[in-house]
Amino acid sequence: MNTEEQVAQHYTHGSLERTILAALTASGKDIDNLVASDLSALDEFHLGWRAATIAFGKDLGLEPHMHLLDIGCGIGGPARYLAETYECRVTGVDLTAELVEVAEALTDRCGLDDRISYHQASALALPFEDHSFDAASMIHVGMNIEDKAKLFAEAHRVLKPGMLFGVYDIMRARDMPLTYPMPWADTVETSFVETPETYRELLRAQGFEIEQAHSRRDLALTLSREMREKAAIDGPPPLGLHVIMGSAATQRLANLFEALQYGVIAPIEFIARR
Repeated sequence: MNTEEQVAQHYTHGSLERTILAALTASGKDIDNLVASDLSALDEFHLGWRAATIAFGKDLGLEPHMHLLDIGCGIGGPARYLAETYECRVTGVDLTAELVEVAEALTDRCGLDDRISYHQASALALPFEDHSFDAASMIHVGMNIEDKAKLFAEAHRVLKPGMLFGVYDIMRARDMPLTYPMPWADTVETSFVETPETYRELLRAQGFEIEQAHSRRDLALTLSREMREKAAIDGPPPLGLHVIMGSAATQRLANLFEALQYGVIAPIEFIARR
């Protein structure tokens, strides 16, 4: 089994759509009349959650006429938010077939299928022609991809000249080992966390000019602390990342938050122009 197959297996749930719909029903949502915000507690599978997506969208400068490529779209949370908020078109790509299927089903239930489409494909071999998109983004994707030079080269290829590429990844802030499992990998074998300096060098080498850089560590620390304090009082909420990660969520998130707290990792955003 190659690395991409292992990564896809890691994110495959088996009955994810049914599990999500059951959780939505338990939380009082009408699954036949959903809006994108109904899903925000479980479909923002990254540090900073919806708040980070809001900031990311603003930095990308999206407008209604634009066509955004979302690389590593997962079940489509950011894609739905950005399409709804900025009235733009979004094409999502993900390696994991089940995530693509669930993204399509949830987007249809939210009435956004006329603005968003999804494709199962590798980020290292995007199935699009050169200069196809007005913007591109990836959120917490690079940790699973060793060949980031090829990843950035593909993003550069499909972007129109002068357009923006937004990267929001977990990056290494201190030279200390990570404790696994993590949300993106159960072992170091499929984990490729790099420093911000490496991202800068590789983006520039592929022809991008970095215009903005932001650490979202403080935001993630504040929100994760609030989330844990609330859960300690009220118990786990019906909607949350545990719905997607299942029984492994507790240990994965504990390891993640410990590494974040001790400054071993940080969620970093880069906005780069082609």
